[in-house]
Amino acid sequence: MMHTYLGETINVEIQYKKRGTVGMSIDMYGNLIVQVSKGTTDEQVIHLVERNWELILDKIKEMKARMQGSQDKVYEHGENFLYLGESYPIKIHLDPQISQDHVVFEKSVLHIYVKQHEDDKIKQALKRFYYKQCKALVEKSIRSYQSYFKIKPRSIRITDNNSNWGTCDSKLQLTFNWKLAMAPQQVIDYVVVHEMCHMVHLNHDRSFWRLVGKIMPDYKEQENWLAVSSWKMTV
Repeated sequence: MMHTYLGETINVEIQYKKRGTVGMSIDMYGNLIVQVSKGTTDEQVIHLVERNWELILDKIKEMKARMQGSQDKVYEHGENFLYLGESYPIKIHLDPQISQDHVVFEKSVLHIYVKQHEDDKIKQALKRFYYKQCKALVEKSIRSYQSYFKIKPRSIRITDNNSNWGTCDSKLQLTFNWKLAMAPQQVIDYVVVHEMCHMVHLNHDRSFWRLVGKIMPDYKEQENWLAVSSWKMTV
């Protein structure tokens, strides 16, 4: 059924199941699926939906965006890019006198200073910014969690490896994807903790996950953020 509330209309599909709790999900077309126990009235379902209206609209918007896939970026004033989990606009400053193209994050704006207003120049300046920020953010996180470990990483590198968010080898060398600078700090912390735990357990056995959970009990929330939002982490 279609339901309109606060000027917005969504399609609500009610599924009756043998269950004691209510379940809500968004399908690939942006429809709201509500699973309830038999005997639940339409009025009760609508009341529940309206209580969670803003959250539901946000999830529907997110799902539709995911289905569209990542869009090509436009390197012009006002285009948004992620930084520490939030979306910020860019402002481009043309200055032929600067020694190197660079980015400065100030007052919720990514200020991009370039010698030439060319897409590739702007893109490369952004990537250098993310590389530098990722290194600093990762090192900060490692210092914060080092007390949980008796051993230390031998080296820390930031790379362009799109197949992993982080790696740890047998020589205790930690590597992290530069795009992590686009994620919230707690997500960066999770990836750091994950790889530091590999200094103790090189595989993903039960001991490894017990250690991760001991250090970061809510790690599944951070994994979920990456699973849901990684498609937006692009330059």
